[in-house]
Amino acid sequence: MEERLSGKDLTQGAVWKKLLIFFLPIAAGTCIQQLYNAVDGLIVGRFVGTTALAAVGGSSAQIINLLIGFFVATTAGASVVIAQVYGAGRSQDVRLAAGNAVAVFALIGLALMGVGLLATPGMLRLMQTTEDTLQESVLYLRIYFLGVPFVLVLNMESNMLRAVGDSFSPFLYMVAGCLSNIVLDVLFVLVFRWGVAGVAIATVLAQVLNMALLTLKLLRTREPYRLSLRELRLRGVYLRNMLRLGLPSGLQSAMYNVSNMIIQVGVNSLGTVVVASWAMSGKTDGIFWAVSNALGAAITSFVGQNLGAGRQDRVKLCVRQGLILSGIITVSMSGLIMLLGKPLLHVLTDDAAVIATTYEIMTYFVPFYFTWTVIEVLSAVLRGAGDAVRPVVIIGLGICLLRILWILTLFQWFHTLFVLSLCYVVSWVVTGTAMAVYFRRGGWMKRGKMLLEH
Repeated sequence: MEERLSGKDLTQGAVWKKLLIFFLPIAAGTCIQQLYNAVDGLIVGRFVGTTALAAVGGSSAQIINLLIGFFVATTAGASVVIAQVYGAGRSQDVRLAAGNAVAVFALIGLALMGVGLLATPGMLRLMQTTEDTLQESVLYLRIYFLGVPFVLVLNMESNMLRAVGDSFSPFLYMVAGCLSNIVLDVLFVLVFRWGVAGVAIATVLAQVLNMALLTLKLLRTREPYRLSLRELRLRGVYLRNMLRLGLPSGLQSAMYNVSNMIIQVGVNSLGTVVVASWAMSGKTDGIFWAVSNALGAAITSFVGQNLGAGRQDRVKLCVRQGLILSGIITVSMSGLIMLLGKPLLHVLTDDAAVIATTYEIMTYFVPFYFTWTVIEVLSAVLRGAGDAVRPVVIIGLGICLLRILWILTLFQWFHTLFVLSLCYVVSWVVTGTAMAVYFRRGGWMKRGKMLLEH
């Protein structure tokens, strides 16, 4: 093995303790992000109105999740490569891979910004966005797309730091970004009365601040992953490996979001109250998904570093202990969401119809979150090991295709909110079962070693 690098080494020490310490800042950061989202919903819902809430959280959110989510998920490929070469002690590869990753996603961000500015009205009409929210949705999305280059770079830089074991710095900078976002929301919406435009501008400015802090951290560090302007270039060997892992992750994200967009069309067909309630439910239980995703991100980096260091024994321990930790988190948070959900809704909005419908949606989803545990943990392990394609096929069939077929058949026959919501639970059970069967039979750990080869 080559030289051990300084920094946060995840290849030594008690597995559960290292994983927990590494996970907690990621979880805390995502909770802060969700708290901001709740405050954002509070400001929009109470001071701008239900129509504005639907404009920001309805079709607009689905489009952002699809386009931005695809490329943000693609950054996972770069982080796995960096984690593995870092774990192997290859400082030169760490430095060159980091420069390559930032250059790639800066260019992608600029291209996506242009596409988003031009295509926003067409995408919203394609999703059958309600006429009363269309104009504000167009305005919100066009302003949001101006910040896309910053979003992609800050996500790449955050993932780079986590890949080398530093989950605390991204947490601190996320807190700074969220706090500035809340302050700017209050200023632009309550004081300047800019409405939906004020919410979008505040979001973009907060993203710029977050990215600037991360970039300064990476420019000033003395570690091998230090950013240098002369290293910001495309290099074939790193680009190939990053895309080999990142594109399947992006495709997985896109498939989730395409199915969600089709579901959003179904939501839109049930009226503005349901649209607003669907968006509100995402703000009240979003903290669970954030924490679950944070655990997945921690497991991916942990597995990447340990496979790079040849510590397969620690990877196997991570699987078992990750499942236990995820189960504890899921059961605890599901109970809290059901207990505190209704009081929280009364804080976020005073629309009685929206409160009642949102809580109804929560009762369909929250009690069954435990079925998601297997999918999150096992897919995170597979990502960290470099087994990218097969899990995407499983998720594509079990989550995305199943949901689409559900909406095109059962929902058309039984046009109710319950039937619409049920497709999520069914898809979790089917996909989790298939993922567990593949995990036990697949040679995923052997395939992961290929990332270390040029």
